[in-house]
This record gives sequence, structure tokens and C-alpha cells, in this order.
Amino acid sequence: MIDVLNRALPDVRIDWQEAGSVALIAAAAVVAALLIHRVLFGILGRLSRQSESEADDLVLQSLGRPVKWAMVAAALALAAQASPLLAALWEGLAGFVVPVLVGWIALAIVRAWVRAVEVRLDLAAEDNLRARRRQTRLRILGRIATFVIIFVTLSLVLLSIPGVREVGVTLMASAGLAALAVGAAAQPALKSLIAGIQMALTEPIRIGDVVVIGGEWGLIEDIRTTYVVVKVWDERRLVVPTTKFLDEIFQNWTKTTARLMGTVFLYVDPAARLDPIREKALEVIAANPRWDGRVKHMQVTDLSRDAVEIRLLMTAKDSPTLFDLRCDVREAMIVWLAETMPEAIVRGRVLSGPLAPGGSTGDPSAAALEQLGDEGG
Repeated sequence: MIDVLNRALPDVRIDWQEAGSVALIAAAAVVAALLIHRVLFGILGRLSRQSESEADDLVLQSLGRPVKWAMVAAALALAAQASPLLAALWEGLAGFVVPVLVGWIALAIVRAWVRAVEVRLDLAAEDNLRARRRQTRLRILGRIATFVIIFVTLSLVLLSIPGVREVGVTLMASAGLAALAVGAAAQPALKSLIAGIQMALTEPIRIGDVVVIGGEWGLIEDIRTTYVVVKVWDERRLVVPTTKFLDEIFQNWTKTTARLMGTVFLYVDPAARLDPIREKALEVIAANPRWDGRVKHMQVTDLSRDAVEIRLLMTAKDSPTLFDLRCDVREAMIVWLAETMPEAIVRGRVLSGPLAPGGSTGDPSAAALEQLGDEGG
């Protein structure tokens, strides 16, 4: 082992006695750093448990391990001043250890910040639009920061390797085709990164939004740097590229508010009385607990030879509630028409019975239909 160290560090001559003293110094520094970390985080843990907020607990939980190893590295760096051998060893390792520890701490801070802010968001509120906006921005910006931190950390680690650094300098000196190749290879990643930043700033979608994309109705479940996860109503997941929400048209049902207006269409006989149907429809809507009390209305929107089209308008607090409300109203009206006004149900007519003078039945409606048939012939 001593021979290996002598070959690795030709400027420093090492013997067994010096190696033993260096090991003792390093071990003492590590133990001291661990003790200080334990005492410090023990005190901070007690203070956080006395607080009602969960944010400080999340911060301590995220920073515990990276800070511990950073304190160990700092203790070794201080101990290296007492020994040339330890100083030489630390100088060789610092280029790898320091960037990794700094990047680890930066990642822990970003994740702790995101989690601490998310804890304070009231996503269970009925009007949670503002909370979902903040949650979406936090997650997108947090993932972009994670990508940047990892990229910078790996770059610093690679630059600490002499051979890699020399290759990098050579490539930069003769950029040319290498720069074009790197730019072409990095184009998808850079495009996705820019799309993520643009989505965080413009907010075309947010976590929890109800969207219709590609003919599928679903809920925005998660937003990543390069793709978005849409939870479809039947528990399927659509993985959609982030750029699709920026380049193509889609429907966002909760862009400004979760409240929506829906319709139920009924088709009744042209001879049916509309006032009882209107009275019953408004009564059914008002009695349903899913109705939010904003809009209830009935309109005749179309008329054909065989049926009258009736549109019932109703509102609810969000799209799932509106869907259930429409189903309830549709079912209640069908049952009521069948029990109370069966004559209003659309049906085909067959002319039968003795013909009245002039070659028609005694039914005025039948005579009108016969006249229409003659005119059409």
C-alpha cells in the first residue's frame, strides 16, 4: 500500500509511521464531523418538532445526508493542513468530491423548497385554481433546476479529469463540425427544456386541469420536463410530449375556473305540451345536490317533422360533478315522461281506421300527413 502511494505521489515520501498518523488524523476529523452533525441536527430537530409547520421537518429531512457528508469533507480539508500526505490526497480527490457534494446539497435545497411550499397549498379547496397554478410552476421549475444542477455538476467533475479537460479544450479550439454535431444531438433536449420553461411561464395547463387532447378526456396528473401525464377517466394514462401542448390545439376545461355548464337533450312529440316539461325539468335540476345554483334553463333548439328538440342547461362546480348531474337529470326526465306524459314520447305513426270522406281518416294529424305526402309526390 505504501509503495502504491509513493508511486501515485512521487513528490511525497511516505513511511508506515506517517501513514498511521495520517489515518488517525483523518479518522478523528471524520468522527468530530459526525458528532457535530448529530448534535446540530438533533437541536434543529427538536426545534422543528415544536413548530406546527411541516416545512421545517421536510427541509431537515432533505438536507440531513448531504450536509453530513459535506461536513465530513470540510473536516478532512481542515485536517489536511496538518499533514502534507493528507493534503496531497485531498487535493487529488477534491476535484471530484466538492462538485458532487455541492450539487447534492443544491438538489436537496431545491427539493426541500418544492415540498415545503406544496405542503402549504390547499389543493382540497373547492376553488383551488391558484393553488394548482403554484404547484405546477413549482414542479416545472424544480425539475428544470434539477436538470441544470446535474448538468453543471457532471461538467465540473469531468473538467477535473486532466485528460477530459484537454480533450475539451482541443474541441473548443477546433469547434467546427464538433459544435454542429453537439448542437444537433442536444436539440431535442434543449427544445424540451425551453418548452418546460415556456409552460411554466405561460401556463397553458396546470396540474389538476381537465383537458381534451387527441379525442381523450382526462386530468393533468403530472408535468415533467419533456412530457405530460394525462389520467383518462377510465384510469388509463396518456404520455403526451410537452411540445404538443404548445404547438397544437387542445381543450382546457378549467383554464380560468373549474365551473362548467352542461346540456341534456330531450326529444318529444311535436304535439306534447312543453310547460309541464319545463316545470319538471327545472324542479329536477334544482333538487339535485350536484347543481351549483347558477344556471338552470330549458330551450327549444330544433323542430323536425317527427320531434321537438329540447335542450336543458345546468351548471356544476367541476366537470366530474357536471357529468353526474347530467346523467341524473337525463334519467329523471326519462322516467317522468314515461310515467306522467307517455304521449310526449316520440313514436312513429301508422294510419289506420276507416277513411273519412275525401279518402282520409278522421284524425286531423293524419289528414295533414296525407296532404304532405301528396304535395311531396
